[in-house]
Amino acid sequence: MNVVIHVADSSHLQYAQPICDLVYLSAQARGTGIAKRSPEYIEEKMQSGKSVIALDGDILVGFAYIETWGHRKFVANSGLIVNPDYRGQGFARKIKRRIFDLSRELYPNAKIFSITTGLAVMKMNTELGFKPVTFSELTDDKEFWKGCQGCRNYDILQRNDFKMCLCTGLLHDPKDQPGPTPAPKPFANKIVKPIVKKKNSNSSRKFKK
Repeated sequence: MNVVIHVADSSHLQYAQPICDLVYLSAQARGTGIAKRSPEYIEEKMQSGKSVIALDGDILVGFAYIETWGHRKFVANSGLIVNPDYRGQGFARKIKRRIFDLSRELYPNAKIFSITTGLAVMKMNTELGFKPVTFSELTDDKEFWKGCQGCRNYDILQRNDFKMCLCTGLLHDPKDQPGPTPAPKPFANKIVKPIVKKKNSNSSRKFKK
């Protein structure tokens, strides 16, 4: 096993359909809502450098991609999927970390958010500094919520006026993260001269007398 996580590009277009198949099978197995995506949509993410793909040689191990909303003020890490044959080995966490780092590289000032029903994804997001929030703190971009139409729970979202669903909203705000600790300044070797007290001439004369 030699799994490598790549920033996907046009050389990985052959995996677009298998990725969509993995998403569908995962949704069926879990019985929860995962928004469907077309192969064309996955291909666009690959060609624009906004996705990561994990491969074991030529075998698809996992995938995740980036979406931007609200004039790039918000970034969503979406579509995290792992091949069932490779689950339970920490690859989801590694893929999640790589797509998070890529998001920070491309959009350093954007708020990164995620909506999920999966406990494992919630834990991974928490480790990266995400905090649970209400949907009102996420993007109000209507196009984002249209992307939920392929989810089996979309009617619940509609009934709640797009303010509540079975998913949990998680948000990473770069402003809330502490800045890097400044490196200590190197110690400069200085020659410390001993302090020599001057003799009091008056006291010397008195002593002699």
